[in-house]
Amino acid sequence: MPIKVGHDSAKTRKTLTSGDQSVAYYSIPAAEEAGLGTFSRLPAALKVVLENMLRYEDGKTVTTDDIKAFSEWADKGGKNPREIAYRPARVLMQDFTGVPAVVDLAAMRDGIKELGGDAQQINPLNPVDLVIDHSVMIDEFGNPRAFQMNVDREYERNIERYTFLKWGQKAFNNFRVVPPGTGICHQVNLEYLGQTVWTDEDQNGDQVAYPDTLVGTDSHTTMINGLAVLGWGVGGIEAEAAMLGQPISMLIPEVIGFKLTGAMKEGTTATDLVLKVVQMLREKGVVGKFVEFYGDGLDNVPLADRATIGNMAPEYGATCGFFPVDAETLKYLELTGRDKDRIALVEAYAKENGMWREPGYEPVYTDTLELDMSDVVPAISGPKRPQDHIALTEAAKSFRAYVKGQRDGEDVSANAEGRWEGEGGQPEPVDIPGDEGHHKRGFVPTEDGHYQLHDGSIVISSITSCTNTSNPYVMIGAGLVAKKAREKGLNRKPWVKTSLAPGSQVVSAYLEASNLQDDLDAIGFNLVGYGCTTCIGNSGPLAPEISKCINDNDLIGVSVLSGNRNFEGRISPDVRANYLASPPLVVAYALVGDMNVDIWTEPLGQDQQGNDVYLKDIWPTQKEIADLVEQTVTRESFQEKYADVFKGDEKWQAVETTDSETYDWPPSSTYVQNPPYFQGMSKEPGTISSIEGARVLAILGDMVTTDHISPAGSFKETTPAGKYLVDRQVPPREFNSYGSRRGNHEVMMRGTFANIRIKNEMLDGVEGGYTLGPDGEQTTIFDAAMAYQEQGTPLVVFGGEQYGAGSSRDWAAKGTNLLGVKAVIAENFERIHRSNLVGMGVIPFEFIGEDRKSLGLKGDEQVSIKGLEDVKPQDEVDCTITYGDGSTKEIKLKCRIDTAIEKEYVEHGGVLHYVLRDLASRKAVAAE
Repeated sequence: MPIKVGHDSAKTRKTLTSGDQSVAYYSIPAAEEAGLGTFSRLPAALKVVLENMLRYEDGKTVTTDDIKAFSEWADKGGKNPREIAYRPARVLMQDFTGVPAVVDLAAMRDGIKELGGDAQQINPLNPVDLVIDHSVMIDEFGNPRAFQMNVDREYERNIERYTFLKWGQKAFNNFRVVPPGTGICHQVNLEYLGQTVWTDEDQNGDQVAYPDTLVGTDSHTTMINGLAVLGWGVGGIEAEAAMLGQPISMLIPEVIGFKLTGAMKEGTTATDLVLKVVQMLREKGVVGKFVEFYGDGLDNVPLADRATIGNMAPEYGATCGFFPVDAETLKYLELTGRDKDRIALVEAYAKENGMWREPGYEPVYTDTLELDMSDVVPAISGPKRPQDHIALTEAAKSFRAYVKGQRDGEDVSANAEGRWEGEGGQPEPVDIPGDEGHHKRGFVPTEDGHYQLHDGSIVISSITSCTNTSNPYVMIGAGLVAKKAREKGLNRKPWVKTSLAPGSQVVSAYLEASNLQDDLDAIGFNLVGYGCTTCIGNSGPLAPEISKCINDNDLIGVSVLSGNRNFEGRISPDVRANYLASPPLVVAYALVGDMNVDIWTEPLGQDQQGNDVYLKDIWPTQKEIADLVEQTVTRESFQEKYADVFKGDEKWQAVETTDSETYDWPPSSTYVQNPPYFQGMSKEPGTISSIEGARVLAILGDMVTTDHISPAGSFKETTPAGKYLVDRQVPPREFNSYGSRRGNHEVMMRGTFANIRIKNEMLDGVEGGYTLGPDGEQTTIFDAAMAYQEQGTPLVVFGGEQYGAGSSRDWAAKGTNLLGVKAVIAENFERIHRSNLVGMGVIPFEFIGEDRKSLGLKGDEQVSIKGLEDVKPQDEVDCTITYGDGSTKEIKLKCRIDTAIEKEYVEHGGVLHYVLRDLASRKAVAAE
């Protein structure tokens, strides 16, 4: 489908010749010559947004004043929060978020027909790629059969979802599906889909070049910024609106410059660098801002490392972490098999439009910070937040402090060394280092006796996630650690569940070409699948005897993974402490199987002659790694693996589906159900109403993540979601996960606020999705919400700082809406979740001068918020809290409806309702 641009004005539209190509483009230097402002000092990331304004300027949605605002941004030192309408070129999805998005589109087809419109009006106007990567679960591991057995189980569990997605691929235009077993969406995007500079026909039939931009229904869409492609995560509802032609309403962002100097030292990895970057930027505070990396140190940062840093932008809180185009960008495009003419165009376009990083590049930034990469040390992060950076030399000590805090009822931070000093030393077969009163242990029976588990036993060690498996330097490094360990006779401990889940098939190609896969297999890191696996919570069950030992003895089990997220309750229900580490360290920790061991100074084990083997003895040099990368990571392997990327294997090709304009919703399906959002919808929107006499559903603390609000992992038959499935004759073995059932609102409503580690401060020390019902008795959050709905009582949720951090999952907002919550009141919000709440018609509010603690909230209060009928973006509004004893307190809240269009979304009941009514009204006008 041709792209539509706002105009073809001679003022900014120019012609660019590259080789034999001649294309039109929108010139930033020409905009300066036309007197629209001075733009040369803008960061490259912001120039991409500016080009978007030039291309879509139509005097209505985008005006010349919007363009001039970018010049004013530079004049004002990197600040000018003007509302703009931004149109990304494409949309990226994964199946956990993609299935509910396609469900919504299918429901919108039903809805628009009810409003008198045409079902074909519901079609993506922008290209959409959905990569199935979140569904494979590690049931089988540590043997050559693991990959095929996990694939077979994946299809058994998810055939209903895959049938539905195949229907969507047939029914919708501009919608492609990358089948299971190909790779992780962000890695496929980096290695194949992303182009850095895109070309397409405009409405006049002319070829136009423009920066490749996207939004994705996964927060780690930011990985593509390593390739100078501007992209970030949004909720599914916002992505659906973008697909259907609705511009993304945003404020011109602040841009933080992160200057990199020096080079990494021997023994450190890209993972060590990114964990340090995450810590620094979280301390800086970059929520809602762009981060752009610059400095001469970039000459020493391979693109794979840049992608690792870009990937974890959600963990440091930024909208994106952008790297400008330079010679390294071109080198990577060449390596990964991109077309030669495209690579030449990228260079010519970036240089012509001021987006090329020259030596000494240092534009205007809102603020800056700097890191000398030679200061980076080997590190991990944990036990429950990515920003909790721990130097590897302090890891064991920090873990012991965490255990003592857990046993004493304290929340001891990751950097708590000095709070408690253990005895240290190598753990004996039975005794735990440190204070015996703070550690617990149990014994697992085996055929030849038993082995001990205790606080700190590592039961999951997983090379997983796009964050690191996209990087051949750390993957080859992990293989070399395995090779050297194998040569010395070391092996994983028997209680460690080991797994290798690469982000693309190319990884397997170079691990096999280097003969390192054999070494990884030998110590248990067999291929288990191509997908997110452990990082998304699909770690699969532990051995029953290990799970029983952990739970019977209340042990603090540990996971070590090469992922990006380690939030509570995410990785496994049997694991309470989760650590992020580089793939080589994941292998090393599997060898010791114990977080109490100081792997920096203590032996990992003994070789065949009984000599101690230390980490330094099996750690590869940077030259060893670089030489193997040079030999085995080839352009040809990328071209071969991506030649038939949309074809899939025989299993995918055998999936049968219907060919129909609207979806025939199967009434008995427990995976895909028609959601209630658009049923019985009126043709006209309503108004925002003040909230009167709302009851409190939950009072939550700081850093409540979207994993807490809408978990993705497994659940038990005793939960509301489990009971729902059991009532429909689904056995627990077939429950799959919350993430896989996001196409069924009945399951997801019951899973909202149901994370096993969430703590509602209305209750004393109770974990899980519980609250007080209308009768004052403890019950599940779902049951309480339904009881309040029967009474017609609105609900509110209170929260602390960084409310909604983490994944972009729209179900954290959808579930909140369906439970009857009208407002969420917190100290502050993470960007995506705030947007998602607005997109579902739930109003976010921030405290002014108060918080949940200073107000002394218990949960028996009633809350009224006045003046919402005439509320303006970011207004201060009056709130009355009536306490259980009848006393009242008046406070002020800041309404976090941030823009005028967001207010319209809430008036319509959500952004999709707004789009649906808009499309239906266009049909009506055309009919007249």
